[in-house]
Amino acid sequence: MSVDKIWVLAEVADGAPITTSLELISHARSLGGTVEAVAYGDGTAAMAPTVGEYGATTVHDVGDLAGALPGAPVAAAIAALVAAGNGPDVILFPATYDGRDIAARLSVKIDRPVLTNVVGLTEGDGGLVSQHAIFGGSQILSARFTGEGPHIFVVRAKSFAAEPTGGAAAAVVAAPAPDTGATNAAKIVARHVEERIGPKLDEADVVVSGGRGLGEKEQYALIEELATLLHGAAGASRAIVDAGWVPYSHQVGQTGKTVKPTVYMACGISGATQHMVGMKNSKNIVAINKDQDAPIFSVADLGIVGDVHKVLPKLIEALKARG
Repeated sequence: MSVDKIWVLAEVADGAPITTSLELISHARSLGGTVEAVAYGDGTAAMAPTVGEYGATTVHDVGDLAGALPGAPVAAAIAALVAAGNGPDVILFPATYDGRDIAARLSVKIDRPVLTNVVGLTEGDGGLVSQHAIFGGSQILSARFTGEGPHIFVVRAKSFAAEPTGGAAAAVVAAPAPDTGATNAAKIVARHVEERIGPKLDEADVVVSGGRGLGEKEQYALIEELATLLHGAAGASRAIVDAGWVPYSHQVGQTGKTVKPTVYMACGISGATQHMVGMKNSKNIVAINKDQDAPIFSVADLGIVGDVHKVLPKLIEALKARG
């Protein structure tokens, strides 16, 4: 099956398309054919210039969901377009909470399977071949659909680069959801946005992460201070998230966030496979660990064999001295 039309779910956060959606739109351009977006909410028209700049020609606007969870109405809207013969060959979803929810509901509605945890997409065998990290990222397998489309892929963040093309604003066309009955009864009654200082973890150019080697919860303050001095974001291994030292939103790894910064600093992190899946594609990796045999050194560009309780204060002191 040739790929003539690809749709991408354009999720919005803070009034703009999320980075993962822009990554998918950018990569979809390289796969040939027409690239279009599906969006929802009350700011779709405002985001049309941005998705157009990254390569989408059209935005299918599901409209304001009036406080409803997006899963049911957005999946229903896409299914209606597919049933009317206006659907694409491929639909790409970011591996976010809403993206996974919408993809799963759509799969049931149109009776098509889903390929998840995608980390790569290439042309081949008359369609698209997806790559998936397995066994904690130590192996990559390839998969492809053999049935008719639309083929549904759920893609992990940072799998591709978000590259604007300077294209014109995308045309906005209405794609209202049909009546979904009781499946759309749930409403969002409140939202809580966690306070943070500095850039988002998965968008920062510098990420400083701490692990069990810090010894105790209070020592995580060193990670936060260093991240602030480097104008970066503070991350964490699953071990200290599970221990309750830091919130889950700080976790880097297979079950946390995938990051791809210019500099990633792993402080007191041994380098379990689960953690390295989420950061091993960083441009420059610095590891600080007192165990010279720690697995983290196998992916590090610069390794410091030393006690984080001694190395980090010295590094912080040096940065402060530089002003």
